[in-house]
Amino acid sequence: MTELKKITAKELLERYAKGERDFRYWQLAGADLRGADLSGADLRGANLSGADLSGADLRGANLSGANLSGANLKGANLRWSNLMKADLENADLENADLTNANLNGNIFYKIQLIILNLFFNDSSQHKSRRRF
Repeated sequence: MTELKKITAKELLERYAKGERDFRYWQLAGADLRGADLSGADLRGANLSGADLSGADLRGANLSGANLSGANLKGANLRWSNLMKADLENADLENADLTNANLNGNIFYKIQLIILNLFFNDSSQHKSRRRF
């Protein structure tokens, strides 16, 4: 198992502002990242359990294998993000935008899906909208 590197939310945002995008396997449990712009960030395998990502811009972010259990993702922009095999147990995705997000192999135990819209391309290339 890969050991997680420790970083604070402030350090992450400073590094992101300087152009860094590789935050694979970082320890960010409980981090306050409300409204943060992390579009295009590579957060593969990161521990974001209990983090507050409400209103965050995570467009195109790679969150595959990330631990998002108990995370607050209310109103987060997750368009085109990769959430493959991410742990979303007890996560709050109310009003999150998951348009074209990759949700393959996810753990969806007890997540909050109120007013969640999924907009994706199906195999016939026709756009489909699902509301939960």
